[in-house]
Amino acid sequence: MAGTVEFRYYFSPTTATGSAINVDDLPLDNSFAKLPPAFHTRLMPTPLPAPYFVAASARAAALAGLDPAVLAQDDFVATFTGNHVPPRAKPLAAVYSGHQFGVWAGQLGDGRAILLGQLAGPQGPMELQLKGAGKTPYSRMGDGRAVLRSSIREFLCSEAMAALGIPTTRALVVTGSDQGILRETVESAAVVTRMAPSFVRFGSFEHWSSRDKPDELRILADYVIATFYPELSGAPNPYQALLQEVTRRTAQMIAHWQAVGFMHGVMNSDNMSILGLTLDYGPFGFMEAFDPEHICNHTDQQGRYSYTNQPEVGHWNCYALAQALLPLIGSVEQAQEALALYQPVFAARINELLRAKLGLATAQEDDPQLFDAMFTLMSGSHADFTQFFRKLGTLQVDAPAQDSALRDMFHVREDFDTWAARYRVRLRAEASVDAQRKLAMDRVNPKYVLRNYLAQVAIEKAQHKDFSEVARLLAVLEHPFDEQPHNEHYAALPPDWASHLEVSCSS
Repeated sequence: MAGTVEFRYYFSPTTATGSAINVDDLPLDNSFAKLPPAFHTRLMPTPLPAPYFVAASARAAALAGLDPAVLAQDDFVATFTGNHVPPRAKPLAAVYSGHQFGVWAGQLGDGRAILLGQLAGPQGPMELQLKGAGKTPYSRMGDGRAVLRSSIREFLCSEAMAALGIPTTRALVVTGSDQGILRETVESAAVVTRMAPSFVRFGSFEHWSSRDKPDELRILADYVIATFYPELSGAPNPYQALLQEVTRRTAQMIAHWQAVGFMHGVMNSDNMSILGLTLDYGPFGFMEAFDPEHICNHTDQQGRYSYTNQPEVGHWNCYALAQALLPLIGSVEQAQEALALYQPVFAARINELLRAKLGLATAQEDDPQLFDAMFTLMSGSHADFTQFFRKLGTLQVDAPAQDSALRDMFHVREDFDTWAARYRVRLRAEASVDAQRKLAMDRVNPKYVLRNYLAQVAIEKAQHKDFSEVARLLAVLEHPFDEQPHNEHYAALPPDWASHLEVSCSS
């Protein structure tokens, strides 16, 4: 379970004289803006009429050194909507390219996101990016806007993933406006302020490599190493070391996704963070009825980004990054050496995570066979991913007769009995103690995840200006491993109407 957050604020909602803080006093910096002009376009956000406060994350605010109390103030709402730009800000949209659904898409870039600047938080600088702040030179045919529906989904999932201990960008605040935005229907506009140490992507490097711009490629790589990986600067080949570290982080991140049943939905190379963070929450989903071939993105007709394909696609994207960095690395052999880290790192991490989820104290050679048999069992009955692992913690080594809650999750209960007998042999070999094992398993198997139907309920209320459910759901998701008896209904299986919910690239 993720550790508790220490709330340290660099900015107080009031000054020593008692007056409210002025948003213009925020000491914004912007290291990315110091790169040459070719890397970005400096521009101002496009204002929205009559913006209003929707929700904010106190935990994200702490990372930016902000007091969450100020975020609902009118001047902060205006700033995080793009209607007001503090004087120290240097707003910009970054250019990048990338592969989308495995096909080279050429130039992309921040089509609806504007980097406002960065604040020096207690754990280091955090960039503030306004998603939905208007058209940029990279918008292509888009309107540069985000809608309330998708903004709430990104806000909630960013913070839910952080609480699960998964590397991710964060979401600070959501603001809204009654301005209509055309998607499948007309929806209300919104802006989500998301945060990360950097929003540089694999596609940022692909952009310069594809244009045969070695100088710009080196400038970007040197910036990333100096700013985020200074320990690599002394390596014999810093660019190979960069590829190796990003490959390692990517493999570990995706292992975490698989372990909680998270599906990204659009793992394009332009949506892959150079820091190994979960980036760009669009058509995501958490696995419910387990199906390894499940596709959470309705737009993904070929199933490229299905749950079972995510590890392989992550590796593919690292190859795309390696190809982009090859002019700096110097040889295919050195690039391949760095990429060779992916599979063993992923395997080691997913096995470690699955052992923890099953309450196993030791590593054994036949662990992968035990895990594969478990997933085959789950797939055959489409057992709910989150509930199965949470309930598995109640299993008692010497009391198979008490397995009814677990057995009832499977169509053929005897199939569960067969696997459980094998699992019990393993637990006895470790002299596992039921009570101790359950405590350990409950610390890594969440009871609460952001199911699509929970987000939909919050969204529908928010569309009628009732934002209370967004706040309540956020509070639940910030403590995913706790029992929370008063919030038990948030752990329930999806209702029948939820089977009709679909998310796509417009989500």
